[in-house]
Amino acid sequence: MTAKTDSPGSLEIGLLHYPGAQRAALHGLSDLFSVANRVAAELGAAGLPQIRVSHWQVDEAGQLQFIEDSLGPPSQPLRVLIIPPSLESTPLPDLLERHKQPLCQRHGQGTVLASVCIGVFFIAASGLLDGRAASTHWNYAQSLAERYPKVHVEANQPLLDDGDIMTSAGLMAWTELGLRLLERYLGASVAWETARYMSVEPVTRPLPGALFSPRLDHGDEAVLKVQHWLQADGAQDADLTGMAACAGLEARTFLRRFRAATGLKPTEYCQQVRVGRACRMLEFTRRTVEQIAWGVGYQDPGAFRKVFQRITGLTPSEYRQRFALPCSG
Repeated sequence: MTAKTDSPGSLEIGLLHYPGAQRAALHGLSDLFSVANRVAAELGAAGLPQIRVSHWQVDEAGQLQFIEDSLGPPSQPLRVLIIPPSLESTPLPDLLERHKQPLCQRHGQGTVLASVCIGVFFIAASGLLDGRAASTHWNYAQSLAERYPKVHVEANQPLLDDGDIMTSAGLMAWTELGLRLLERYLGASVAWETARYMSVEPVTRPLPGALFSPRLDHGDEAVLKVQHWLQADGAQDADLTGMAACAGLEARTFLRRFRAATGLKPTEYCQQVRVGRACRMLEFTRRTVEQIAWGVGYQDPGAFRKVFQRITGLTPSEYRQRFALPCSG
């Protein structure tokens, strides 16, 4: 499927500095996005935004502070905040506690949170991953599960793109995460050519949950609250009454504002979320199509198959045959 691209202008991606953060990831991501800007220019993609990389840290008072940006102070809202890996052990509780409020605040404002390896502990400590799936390095999977039992740890998945939160597994997975972000915001061609230039594994197949990239930068806080709820719940139990109540709006007003903010009707949005979850199950589990349909909120497997094929262009069985991993369990 064609990746959704941003409007022209700039796209602000932040890198979080914290004690022990891997310098190679911080510098490597900066270089990767710099190469992407050059590649986009060489491809003549004048309509794509230029990526700006800014650096941030949380001070002792628990405030997220801007450190630097090669192009000057940020002029646009922070679209993505990446929490890099560390060569040290899992972050200490006081460090995680200090980052909890600023990460929740940014997430609530529409910033996509993305982690590499043990960077996921920062997001998990904030409570934003409760009830949701997350990936991390296999060496820390048990620790993550024990410390945050409400998180569904899936260390066998190299990268989980869950719309408003992205988690990746390996210590060097910052390359995969960076390329996924390029695919999401600048398109597959820029991601592919950037990977080729840097001689790293290109984006050659849909990543788990990567079919749907929701708009989160629209500025409507009531709608954004509903989007976060749908992503966290998998849109399984969502109906118009519940969504309007979550937004604190009358149903007709909610419908109008939701479509204006996201470009989709609430029913269409829920279908996208459910199909994204179903794709991940088809790739990484051996559940039957019927079980997957029920698991993502469809009582009628036949209706699920029709929606799935309309969105992906493939039947569930065709999708599994093409993309399932051999080790799926």
